[in-house]
Amino acid sequence: MKEASMRLDKYLVDCGVGSRTEVKQVLKKKKIQVNGKVETSPKIHIDPDKDQVTYLGESLFHEEFVYYLLNKPKGVISATEDDHHQTVLDLLDDTARHKEVFPVGRLDIDTHGLLLLTNNGKLAHAMLSPKKHVDKVYRAQVAGIMTQEDIDRFKEGIELKDFTTLPAELEMLEVDQEANSCLVQIRIAEGKFHQVKRMVAACGKEVTDLERISMGPLSLDPALKLGQWRRLQSSELASLEVFGIPL
Repeated sequence: MKEASMRLDKYLVDCGVGSRTEVKQVLKKKKIQVNGKVETSPKIHIDPDKDQVTYLGESLFHEEFVYYLLNKPKGVISATEDDHHQTVLDLLDDTARHKEVFPVGRLDIDTHGLLLLTNNGKLAHAMLSPKKHVDKVYRAQVAGIMTQEDIDRFKEGIELKDFTTLPAELEMLEVDQEANSCLVQIRIAEGKFHQVKRMVAACGKEVTDLERISMGPLSLDPALKLGQWRRLQSSELASLEVFGIPL
C-alpha cells in the first residue's frame, strides 16, 4: 500500500533519481518540479498518487517495492555482493541495485532456476517463514534410479544428520536404465542448506543437476533463458496476495 503523503526526497530516491545526498543536489540545482513549479526543499510532503513530479521535464513514477523473477544460472551466487564470484544482483538492472533488492532465500552456486528478488522485507520474511510452508518444486537429474521405497521415505520425511525433513513429494519423470539415471520432480515445504541433494543422497543416489521450477504460486517463465530476468507481472503479484503473502 502506498503512503498517502511522503517527503519529496524519499519519493525522489524511490524513483531512482539518486541517493539522499544526490537528490539534495538535484533539488538545489532546480531540476525538480512539483505540479509545474520548481521545488528546492527536500522536506516538503507530496501525495504520490495525486501530485505530478518531474525531473528535467520527465514525469516520475513512484515504486516503493520492486519484484524480479530471475532464471539463475550455475556459477552465480545468491548474494548481493561477493569478492570472488558473480552475484545474482550483477545480472539485474541499475534500478534493482538502486532499490537494494536481495534474493528471497538462496539457490546453491551449482543450482539453477527460479529466484525471486525484492526489496520488500515483509514479503521475503513471509515467503521464507516455516509457518507459511511455501512449497518449492525442483527438477533433479539423478545418478542412480529412485525407487518406490525412496518415494515412501520422502513422503514420511527423511532423517538427516542434523534434522528430519518435513514430508515431501518425489515423482519419477524419466528413467534411463542403460545410463542408470533418472529425472525426478521433488516438492518440499522447507529449504534448508543443500536439502534436496542431501535427501537424495540419504537414499543412496546423487543429484547431478538441480533446477528450481517454482516457489509458492510463482513458476519459472519458460521464456527466460539462463541469466535472464523480468519484473513480476500484476497477475503474479495478485497470486502472492491470494497466497497470503503481504505486498
